[in-house]
Amino acid sequence: MTGFPDAWYLVLSSRLIPGLDGGYTVATLARARQMSEAGAETVLLTVDPGTPEAHAQHRSEFVRRGMLDVPERLRNLFDEAADPRGGAARWLREAATPGDVDPSLSYREVGDAAGRAVVSLPVIAGDPDWHLTAAPIIVHDADGSPVGILAGFGALYRSWLDRVVEDLRARIERPVVVICESRQLGELLSGWDAPAVRLLHTVHTTHLEPPFTADAPLNPLWSRWFSIADRFDAVLWPTPSQRGDVVSRFGPSGVHAVVPHAVVAPASVVPIAAREPGRVVVVGRLAPGKRVDLAIRGFVDAAVPGATLDIYGDGAERGALQALIDDLGAGERVVLRGATENVAGVLDAASVYLSTSAFEGQGLALAEALSHGTPAVVFDIRYGPRDMLRDGGGVLVPDGDVAALSAALADVLGDDALRERLSAEAVVAAARFTPERTMDAFAAVVEQAVRRPARRG
Repeated sequence: MTGFPDAWYLVLSSRLIPGLDGGYTVATLARARQMSEAGAETVLLTVDPGTPEAHAQHRSEFVRRGMLDVPERLRNLFDEAADPRGGAARWLREAATPGDVDPSLSYREVGDAAGRAVVSLPVIAGDPDWHLTAAPIIVHDADGSPVGILAGFGALYRSWLDRVVEDLRARIERPVVVICESRQLGELLSGWDAPAVRLLHTVHTTHLEPPFTADAPLNPLWSRWFSIADRFDAVLWPTPSQRGDVVSRFGPSGVHAVVPHAVVAPASVVPIAAREPGRVVVVGRLAPGKRVDLAIRGFVDAAVPGATLDIYGDGAERGALQALIDDLGAGERVVLRGATENVAGVLDAASVYLSTSAFEGQGLALAEALSHGTPAVVFDIRYGPRDMLRDGGGVLVPDGDVAALSAALADVLGDDALRERLSAEAVVAAARFTPERTMDAFAAVVEQAVRRPARRG
């Protein structure tokens, strides 16, 4: 196994909150844990302005779920921005410059555990680019009075990261590798003048708008990001297909690499013959982009005797999906099971995993299904399914074709030998996404980035 270079490793996310952001939260915490297990000394950093009590609860819940080894590995800017004696910490006061509030804006006061004001944040309502504002952030003294300002969220985040990096390098002087997991943070850090830092940016989702073809319009939130992508020391794409589309569209660059999200395979795979006959499962958020309504329609139209569809997950679409199930008279065969912490048990019992997403970054649930030897029937979308199923393990269906989806489900559910073959292929396919192989690829990217000068400045 390739070792990570001798460096400090910081995994930076806008927020990490149990039950929020679907696979993003799971994948970010898993990556940090796998890095630590591979020998990279890793700390998680977040910048969401919740209360210290809420952050403590988040840490405890992640530890309970086995997603975080110790609470201290997850740090938050606002927890550390408070001086125990009141007001802002010294490093934050030193970063402040003279100034006052913007009278045209309202402000949200963020305090310490005792309720004393630390900073006041400008509220930029209804603007998807709120994070780019240079509106003054107010820094408070111990008595609550303003001591100065920071010019926007970028200045606030960079002042904290400067302090974190300074403290780490005072302990051991070695490079600092920041893995930025958030587009918004990446945009704010692309000009960060920190020669000792190598800034790597991960990608979790598609950069495209409908119809999600290679030449489709860019998602507006990503258009600006592509103009600064070359400032990162590496960009980690989860699939070769997405990296290939990006390079074809924007030209070759030395920063683009492929590092998929890893899945931990079970110690043993439940044989297909031992699973619940005819049980089809969907795992994921009940959100419009997941198109669970098409999964329901495709399953019902397949009309396989004795087959059932269990849908695991919660979200805004739950009411509409239940109404669809009722309208189709399918309540005895199709059930919304809600969220589950036992995804492994769900996949071990299933005869088929079904996915009808309109888009993905990689498709973590599909990778997990393959690792459990669960045959997959999925729409052929950008990105993930075609890369993961290139050597078998499931059936790719033309995107959005519900009739083809129904036919594929009927074929797989009705053919024991086919399910056995797909199950064996799935385990082989999932072997490409083990933590060992993924961390090897990641370590190689980091090695190259550390050897080169930082690309920012």
